[in-house]
Amino acid sequence: MINIKTPEEIKIMREGGKILSSVLLQLLKNIKPGVSELEIDNLAEKLILKNGAKPGFKEVKGYNNSICVSTNNVVVHGVPTNYKLKAGDVVGIDCGVFYKGFHTDMAETVRVQNSEFRVQNDEVGKFLKTGKRALDEAIKMAKAGNRVGHISKTIQSIVEKEGYSIVRSLVGHGVGRTLHEEPEVPGFLGVDIKETPVLKEGMSIAIEVIYNMGKSNVKYLNEDGWTIATVDGSISGLFERTIAITKGKPLILTQ
Repeated sequence: MINIKTPEEIKIMREGGKILSSVLLQLLKNIKPGVSELEIDNLAEKLILKNGAKPGFKEVKGYNNSICVSTNNVVVHGVPTNYKLKAGDVVGIDCGVFYKGFHTDMAETVRVQNSEFRVQNDEVGKFLKTGKRALDEAIKMAKAGNRVGHISKTIQSIVEKEGYSIVRSLVGHGVGRTLHEEPEVPGFLGVDIKETPVLKEGMSIAIEVIYNMGKSNVKYLNEDGWTIATVDGSISGLFERTIAITKGKPLILTQ
């Protein structure tokens, strides 16, 4: 069942989303060579608690961290480790906040920089720009009267046009009182658009662009039961925002 939120509930989610946006911005500023994934995770928890919220991912049974870290070939659900980031690494930070009974979810992927390495207009740079553009365009489709399929088609067309692949076993989702709610929001169109759910005012969804530079196949990387990586070892990217469906333009809850 798709849960429709009241204006009051959307307001709470917007407050939680502002906290999450602020936290993620601070985390991205701290992604530097020599900083470990666990240090970023610890910082996330401190910042979330300081702002009067709780780490949303810790509300998920069996997960013990405040963020997921996707470094290089890791796709999603990466458990933070002692790995120290290096200049040129591609790092995705996925973070969630639980505030006054509601979840918001957000992710961004960046390259690690220092004085010797700056973001370049190379293939990796193009890859990351493509994912961000796909997310921005998909968000424009998140309005009442459209369908989930309009979001899915937009993501797929932009990503695949550039020669990259959508991970089909992982999708966006509804979000609210639980971190993962109905409906699923795939980054690809597997059925006719008319067969996908209608977007209605009061719905809240996490739109995710989950894609690889290489092939779409993924696997569990190790024995932690969470970390998923590309089969071919190629770089992966993740961009995500929580959106509320309104009568007018999409309301980005995690700006």
